[in-house]
Order: sequence, then structure tokens, then C-alpha cells
Amino acid sequence: MACNVNAIFNFFCNTNAAWGIVLETLAAAGIVFTIILIIAFLIMIPRICEPAKRAVVPVQFIFLIGTLGVFGLTFAFITIFTPQTCPTRFFLFGVLFAICFSCLLAHASKLVRLVRGGQGISWWVMLLIVFAFSLVQIVIAILYVSLVLGRNGCATRSNQLNRDFVLILIYVYLLMAITLLVSLFSLCGPCKYWKRHGVFIYITMFLSAGIWVAWIVMLLIGNLLLNSNAAFTWDDPTLAIALVSNGWVFLLGYFLPELCMMSRSEEGCQKDCVAVQPRLLRQTIGVDNRVFSQENINQGETSSGRSSPAPSQINTIPMRDFSIPRPQQRQNPYLHYRSHDLTNM
Repeated sequence: MACNVNAIFNFFCNTNAAWGIVLETLAAAGIVFTIILIIAFLIMIPRICEPAKRAVVPVQFIFLIGTLGVFGLTFAFITIFTPQTCPTRFFLFGVLFAICFSCLLAHASKLVRLVRGGQGISWWVMLLIVFAFSLVQIVIAILYVSLVLGRNGCATRSNQLNRDFVLILIYVYLLMAITLLVSLFSLCGPCKYWKRHGVFIYITMFLSAGIWVAWIVMLLIGNLLLNSNAAFTWDDPTLAIALVSNGWVFLLGYFLPELCMMSRSEEGCQKDCVAVQPRLLRQTIGVDNRVFSQENINQGETSSGRSSPAPSQINTIPMRDFSIPRPQQRQNPYLHYRSHDLTNM
């Protein structure tokens, strides 16, 4: 049963094609959940005391904005394909995913150094990575929309438009592959604490790659084979499902675990990463009194019958003695008199 609205918004309330209602519900839930995460993230930012975590805050905030845009773009694919919605789809699809994948790439690049005990790249370098990698896809999308779509138009759906849609995302595929590779490198290090962050990025990228392979195959081959009599019927549902599923993967696979990890104390990180530091640079609990240690060594050598070292072998550098005097057992002063009286008798 169709609702009494404009024809282009038919799938928003058409019960005969329930995919639109289901996807708009999931997209709306994703938008609400993302806004809740943004509020929780802003509240938690002042409580983050660790410098390495605070450096990732700007990138993660941009990631949330990009994820919010991914859920919002779903409504453009639930709307029927028109010359007005076509440029929006071609431009925003690749740009939003380029922003999200660039944020994950910047975070993974920092983790590559952190898992090895280093400091990682600074926050402004991470922002530069996000802007630089996102700008490439923005330029590609602008050129295609202004030159190709502006000249040929997109009044009707065609196989050529689907192929063009896949081709203008080649840079995003490359960005996904680089991010997946860098996230693998972030798992190679002795610091277990930071490796957990790398696992979140790797799982997110692995699931995202699977989603992208599935929707590309369905868009170019699968939908035509399954619906030969009604071509392009399932093209919009395929892309809308890809957007919603990938948006939830971003939230549940990466950001929600990251939000939980922000509350962990810095002491736990130092405990996990203590094996990274050289032995002479590790911070121990308390201060060792080397004077008592030297006395114990000397006493052990004397009791074992070995002679003390020669004066020439002793370090002649004067050292101040800060040791606390130890009480020593005194001999009985009357023992000498008792033994003397017994001999006189």
C-alpha cells in the first residue's frame, strides 16, 4: 500500500516495498546513536589525561561527523533516482567514506609507533593526513559531477552510470587497502595496550572491505542476473544497505570500543608497555639504598673467607655516606673480670 506523498519519496512509507522502511529505521537509529556518542565523547574529553589519546581526539571527532553523514546519505538512496539526487549520490558517497577511512589511517599510523614504545605522530600531522587524503576524493568527485554529469546528465538509470559510480571510487579502494595494511603493522609490537586499538581498526577495515566487495558485485553483476526482467530495481536497496551496514560497523567495530578504552587509567598502559623500555630506563617502584647493598656484599665476602680487595682496587672518589647507623651487639664488659678472678683463684 503506497502512501499519499510525492512519488520520489514513495519508498519511505510503501509497505509493499518494505526495504525502504527498514533501512530508514536503521539509518535513523544510527543517526541518534551517533549523536549520543558525540555527546558522550565531548563529555569524556576533559577526563583524558594521556597525551597519546588526546592527540587522536580531533581525528575521532571528524570520524564521528563522517559516520553521521554516512547514515544521512542513506535517505538519498531510499529516495527514487532523479536528476536532483544523482549528483548528491555521486559526490557524497566517496567523499564521506574517504573522510572515515582517512581518520582510521591516521590513527593506525600513530599506533605503528606507539606499539613499539614510541610517541607516534602528533595531532596536527594526523589532521594533515585526514585533510590531504580526503581532498583527493573531493577533487575527483567534483570533476566527475561538473564535467561528466554536467555534460551527459543522469535523467535515467543505466549500466554506464553504475560503472561510473564504481570507477570514481577507485581512490577509496586504494585508501581502504592502505589503511588495512597499516592496521596490520600496528599489531606488530610488544605493547599490548596499544595493540588493542589496532585490533579495532583492523576488524573495522576487514568488515568494511567485505561490505564493499559485496555491494560492488551485486551492483554490477548480481542484480542484473537476479532481476533480468526488472533491471536496476535493486540497485538503490543495495547501496542503501551498504551505507547502513558500514555505518554501524564504524560505530560498533571502532568507535564504541575506543570510547570504552578512553576510561582506562595510564598506569595500566605503563604496566603493559614496561617490556618495551630498555632495562636501564625502566622506572622501578621505590628507591634502592645502594649503601646497604654494598654492605651486604662485603659481609658476604668476609663470611665466605675471601679477603677484601686491596686498597688500590677501591674507587678513590670520595662518596658521602647517607646510610643509617646500624646497631651492633656489644660484648659483655664483665666477662673479662670473671675470667681474671678464676685464674687468680
